[in-house]
Amino acid sequence: MTYCMMNSLPEDVAIKIVSLLHVRDLCSFSCCSTFSRQLSSSDSIWESLFTNRWPLFSSSTSNHSPNYKNWRKLYLKRHIELGVRARSVEKFVEACSRSESLEVRDYLSAVESLIGAKFGFEDVQKFLFNPKMNVLFNLVGVHYCLTCLGTQGDNLVEVLRACQISDRHVCVKWWKVGRWFYGYRMRDESHSRFVSLADLATQDDENILGVLRRGTVHEVLRVQISAVGHTSTPWYCQRQE
Repeated sequence: MTYCMMNSLPEDVAIKIVSLLHVRDLCSFSCCSTFSRQLSSSDSIWESLFTNRWPLFSSSTSNHSPNYKNWRKLYLKRHIELGVRARSVEKFVEACSRSESLEVRDYLSAVESLIGAKFGFEDVQKFLFNPKMNVLFNLVGVHYCLTCLGTQGDNLVEVLRACQISDRHVCVKWWKVGRWFYGYRMRDESHSRFVSLADLATQDDENILGVLRRGTVHEVLRVQISAVGHTSTPWYCQRQE
């Protein structure tokens, strides 16, 4: 009955209605009949889905529009590619954090991988915000959303709660060059902060996020990120080359 009604509608009206569906529902709808398959394969629908999901990638596909065909194929291809890329970054983080501790250079390399692939906010939710994954991998996703996508803190916290990772904690430690005092350089200074992913997303002073963004610059000798409970080797016992 519903499909008969849809079939009787003008094509532009039917496309407008179907375009309101989520991707999963759209794919399910396409399996209902020949008419629904043709309607749900409309390039105008999939082009809109593509550009909304990957706004950072839209400039590189602008040369395809409006003559580019088969946006559905392009959408599915990119979805699969980003899933593979996310898994690659996850393996990289796991390899660099065998003892649940990650050096900031490796951490920033993981963030750069997401930047290079132009992940969208939906991709981060699907591929990085899984509670079964390493919390350091979750943290990479939070950092990317805040610094590269410009996601608002409140919106990000809402998503973190929905994904059940908002209360996961990390410890950020950094070592700074000791100050000079009457011609003698004092011992290197050690700082550490425990923070939940939700708190990191809503911090006003950006103290911890700022440390992660800058990495080892100027007076900062080392930055280490670890899962809560990990015991790191003191900086004065483990110099970095």
